[in-house]
Amino acid sequence: MGRVVALSNVSAARRLRASWIQISEALNRRAAWSLVIVVVLLACITTQGAASGESGVPLNPALPTLFIAGDSTAAASSNPDQQGWAEPFATYFDLSKINIANRARGGRSSRTFITEGHWEQLLTEVKRGDIVLVQFGHNDSGALNEEPPGSTRPLRARGTIPGLGEETQEIDNVITKQHEVVHSFGWYLRKMIADTRAHGATPILVSLTERDIWKDGQVECGSGDYRQWIAETARVAHVQFIDLTRILADRYQKLGGDEVKAFFSIDHLHTNPKGADFNATAVVAGLRAVKQPPVARALSSQGRAVAVDRGPARHSVCLHLR
Repeated sequence: MGRVVALSNVSAARRLRASWIQISEALNRRAAWSLVIVVVLLACITTQGAASGESGVPLNPALPTLFIAGDSTAAASSNPDQQGWAEPFATYFDLSKINIANRARGGRSSRTFITEGHWEQLLTEVKRGDIVLVQFGHNDSGALNEEPPGSTRPLRARGTIPGLGEETQEIDNVITKQHEVVHSFGWYLRKMIADTRAHGATPILVSLTERDIWKDGQVECGSGDYRQWIAETARVAHVQFIDLTRILADRYQKLGGDEVKAFFSIDHLHTNPKGADFNATAVVAGLRAVKQPPVARALSSQGRAVAVDRGPARHSVCLHLR
């Protein structure tokens, strides 16, 4: 009887040991799969960071980076009814071949993007072989320091001196409480060009996005003289120029006012996600026409499907640049 009990105890112990081994193996397999899932999630987060270009997310140093410096018409937005073109822009590129870093900031002019430190921060990331798209002008027409009497616009002190000259104006900034020397719009663009080149990267100037403003059935061509000033700065500095204003004006005109209205939800300037993606394709079309640096090899299949901009149509909405 004692022998039977002993054998039974041994058998139970063996079964218990076998069960523990099975449980241990199952836990190990589960842990291994959990590790795989964590690694995949981290990879996805890293890829998304390279695509969205959020500050603080490291870019892949082995790849060239395409930076965007601009205002709210390119910037990310927390408002579901507002989005800048540089956010969906990344989907048109193969992110295993290039980083897309959207550094645009809403409400900034060429001047305040520099004076607030956004430009200097961007430059800390720029390396030889990178590309920097520069697009400003929508906010440069504002007051230099104080709004004129009777104005209902909020006090911003972000305007630049109109034109491309070397004239300056000294102010005691009502916002920052600092003494400041304000320069012309062209001066700030030339500084960005020079700084980008000093880092071994390639600057490309981009004219403004289009507004949903129509007269007698025709969409406007840009805001004031900024298209001409940007083009002239690019020509004199011998840098590439994407005439986004003209590309979008012709595309909007072809679609018509009713269809274009679907691109804007909050006002006539800021696009919603649908409009942002439409504008992004126009930037890609213009970028594909740029000879140096070539970006065709870094496009995704979606980017390769975008037709190359062939220049102004015979009956373009916009006048030919001087």
